[in-house]
This record gives sequence, C-alpha cells and structure tokens, in this order.
Amino acid sequence: MEIISSHPLFAYLFIYFARVIDVSLDVFRVLLLTRGYSIPAAAIGFVEVSVFVLALGTVFAGGHLDLFKVVAYAGGFATGNLLGIRIEQKMAIGYTVVQIFPEKENCTKLRNLLREHNYGVTCIPGEGKWGPREILVVTIKRKDLPDIIKIMDQVAPETFFNTSDIRSIHGGIFPHPRRRAM
Repeated sequence: MEIISSHPLFAYLFIYFARVIDVSLDVFRVLLLTRGYSIPAAAIGFVEVSVFVLALGTVFAGGHLDLFKVVAYAGGFATGNLLGIRIEQKMAIGYTVVQIFPEKENCTKLRNLLREHNYGVTCIPGEGKWGPREILVVTIKRKDLPDIIKIMDQVAPETFFNTSDIRSIHGGIFPHPRRRAM
C-alpha cells in the first residue's frame, strides 16, 4: 500500500479499479439475493466489502480532499454498475417465465416447435383486443431465452411476448443440456 500512497497516479488507478470490482460484485450479489442464492451472495458480499474498505481508505488517505480521488471513486462506481449487470446478463443465473401471445394462425406451429425442442409449454385461453387467443407459458432457464426467441422468430417474428424472473421453481420440463461435440 506504500507505493499507492507515494504515487498519486497509482492511488487513482487503485481507487478506480477497486470500485469497479466492488460495485460489480455488489450488483451481482444483489441479483443473486433476489433469486434466492443467499450463501454465494454472502461470500461475494465479504469480498465486496473488503475491497470497498480498501478503496475508501485510499480516498481518505493523506487527510485532505483530492478531487482526482473523488473522480476515480465515482468513475469506478459508474463503471462497476455497468460491468456488474453485464456479467450477470452473461451468466444468466436463474429462471424466467415467458408469456407468448401468438396470432391464432401461428399458435399451433409455435407450440409444437417449442415442444419439439423439449420446452414445457402450458396453453391458457385468453382474450385480447381482437378476440380469443391462446397464451403460451414457458418456464425456462434464463440462459435459454435466446433459443426461445430464435424459435419464435422462425414461426412469427412479430409475436408479442414478455418475460418475468422467477425466484424459485419446483418440477417442470426443461431441455436436457446439449453435450458439446469433441
């Protein structure tokens, strides 16, 4: 830590990158908590707070206010938010429910295609602005959402759908993981 306090540039870089790490971990930890993963979230929280204390201590080291340290701290915070959400999106931990509202003429084909890909599809009768229609409900792993969208695009790219994250599930039909070819 002595090299950081003796060279201001190192201090600014340390503060910035420490905040990027700490805030990225914070974003990821909060998202894990909302999905019910409390043990991994607690472990991440421990590391996160340790990094935070080191970064904050570096900001206040020297006893005077250094505007560049404040800028490094704030910049690391902003970048950490962006990076944290990007990491979480790439990992796509958890489950989501997709409600699909296909046009009547596409419903059977879409339902069958989803089932051919081993997705569990529940059909619910509904009524929209232009009359009766079927609502397809599919509970999936979040990482499978691009596959669902690709299937919908094959049948009817204009199909309206929405997604909602799920905290926990029990049972259900999910595609088996595809084995990678060697």
